[in-house]
Amino acid sequence: MYSILSNTFIVRLTKSLKSLKQLLSFFVLLCILNSCQSEFKPVTFKTTTINKVYEADISVIFNEAEGKNELSKTINFKIEEAIISTLNDATKKTNLEFILNDFNAEYINFKKDFPDAYEPKWELYIETEKTYQSEAIITIAISTYEFKGGAHGNDKIRFINLNAKTGDLLTKDDLIKDIGAFKALAKTHFKKALDNENKALEMEDFFFGKPFQLPKNIGFSDDGLVLLYNVYEIASYDQGYTEFVIPFDEIESLLILN
Repeated sequence: MYSILSNTFIVRLTKSLKSLKQLLSFFVLLCILNSCQSEFKPVTFKTTTINKVYEADISVIFNEAEGKNELSKTINFKIEEAIISTLNDATKKTNLEFILNDFNAEYINFKKDFPDAYEPKWELYIETEKTYQSEAIITIAISTYEFKGGAHGNDKIRFINLNAKTGDLLTKDDLIKDIGAFKALAKTHFKKALDNENKALEMEDFFFGKPFQLPKNIGFSDDGLVLLYNVYEIASYDQGYTEFVIPFDEIESLLILN
């Protein structure tokens, strides 16, 4: 009797251990699946073109985050908002389509009011480029050009840095630990850029007699941190854009996010 009970017990124990092993395997698989689901997935972008035909010469090509989740919606809102703020006649409207229609309508009214005036067709060009993306930061460069007659048009570039996990705009203070040390490093690279371009200009020539100043536009590229001064921001119009890059290996210790 003892022998029979022992064998029965062993069989039951073996089945119990097998069931336990299967249960543990299930929980391990479940944990892996949950881990994969909770893992951050970077947003992907597509290029969107507005193909509507206008009387004015209007061209719009911009990056758009794919998907309908809150992150993509926030990023797309921030990009559109930044594009509008870059334009001269944005007024207080928050819709890019309204801005384009207004620009076109203004051109049509101009032609009606001055039918004999010889003016080239008005131009409005908008283009964005994703220059950098990591798990922490997305940098979008926004380039706009507006021409309404006259000697030349108005063009500018704006960088926006977005939190890759929330879509919120990041300020300079969100990116840089020590602004003073960063400014000193940037000044060194600004001088180096002048020397490399053989520009016979002193620092004061660019900043209208004032000491070195950081630009409004600071963004990331695969090469490092890009600092860009728009036309008229420093020096004369003829100087055009002034930009330089601080490599990551030199700036990394000063970055909060990268």
